[in-house]
Amino acid sequence: MADTNKPLLIKRYASRRLYNTETSDYVTLEDIALFIREGREVQIVDLKSGDDLTRQYLLQIIAEHESRGESVLPVDVLTDLVRSYTSQAASVVPEFLQASFEMLREGQSKALDNMGKANPMTAMPGFEAMQAQQAAFFKAMTGGIMPTPSAQEKSSDDLGEIKDQLAALQEKLAKMGK
Repeated sequence: MADTNKPLLIKRYASRRLYNTETSDYVTLEDIALFIREGREVQIVDLKSGDDLTRQYLLQIIAEHESRGESVLPVDVLTDLVRSYTSQAASVVPEFLQASFEMLREGQSKALDNMGKANPMTAMPGFEAMQAQQAAFFKAMTGGIMPTPSAQEKSSDDLGEIKDQLAALQEKLAKMGK
């Protein structure tokens, strides 16, 4: 049985084929995207050099989805990302994006919790199965970005801290734009 707590190791051969070391078979970019949507961490390395190619392949997966019309990133966001590579803002952009996605995951977690608490149907037989389907729906709609158990256990103080950090990052970006 595979250990899902450690990253799934994918090796890229000289032929550019991708090899899943857990199942001993070749995989496609779409397979890798599916692993990630299912909550797996993935690490892709070049067999010969040992170089970590994960970032390169994740960007390729995103580019392919965007080019097929499965747009998640608005053109303005893409433009700002390109600009950030050539400006001093590049140093705060990763922190800003990470904080934003963490807030999104926490918000989704709270929404799922509140749906269960505020719903009188919770006493109904089969509700847990329906709740699992809702969680799967949210996971599918967000491309697998779901809260981790540790994110669900964070207190509201942590949310306040994240909001403060986000405000500080926005202030830094505003000062850089002047």
